[in-house]
Amino acid sequence: MTESANINEPRHRPIRSFVRREGRLTEGQQRALDTLYPRYGIEPAEGLLDLAAAFGRQAPVVLDVGFGDGEALAELAARHPERNYLGIEVYRSGVGRLLRQLDAEGTDNVRVICADAVEVLRRHIAPGSLAGLQLFFPDPWPKKRHHKRRMVQPPWLALVAERLASGGFLHLATDWADYAEHMLEVVSANPDFDNPHAGFAPDRGERPETRFERRGLSKGHGVWDLILTRR
Repeated sequence: MTESANINEPRHRPIRSFVRREGRLTEGQQRALDTLYPRYGIEPAEGLLDLAAAFGRQAPVVLDVGFGDGEALAELAARHPERNYLGIEVYRSGVGRLLRQLDAEGTDNVRVICADAVEVLRRHIAPGSLAGLQLFFPDPWPKKRHHKRRMVQPPWLALVAERLASGGFLHLATDWADYAEHMLEVVSANPDFDNPHAGFAPDRGERPETRFERRGLSKGHGVWDLILTRR
């Protein structure tokens, strides 16, 4: 059985790349979830998502995994009205903040799922259906004993490769040096991706600079981007 088959049909309880530590929602976040999630949110049923129906149009779909407070996702969606953006985030506070921003700015090319991104990829996204996938600043799980929880692992990358269309992009970013080296090692070992930079990208490409990133840079943190193309 191949690694790809294993990730599509797990026999054991999966190792999560997140632990829910969600605090109390603000009134505004809760109100956004109550009133705006029915408009922007998707509740996956059994089987594959009909992405054209979910967005009400046919357009290239970019998946944003773990969008945090949604700042980068909202900016990219505004820049690229020709694309559909599907954001996945497990923390409802971040979902609520993004929903408020989308509503305030009148953005309609974003849909949101509040769920485990790996499960959504595995069960609900059709092979070859994504124009791109972005994973910006995932939890680095810095302690060595927790490295197995890092999202970027060979089985995850194989799953992403299956879901991306030929020529689709994968954009990874982290501000944790050890995780950056781990990401580079994992992607370099996968034959399904081309890395035009033969290493880290010289700049952040399309990725917007966020408040989170600016705070880190002001403290002397580095940022590393990997921008790959599906063969």
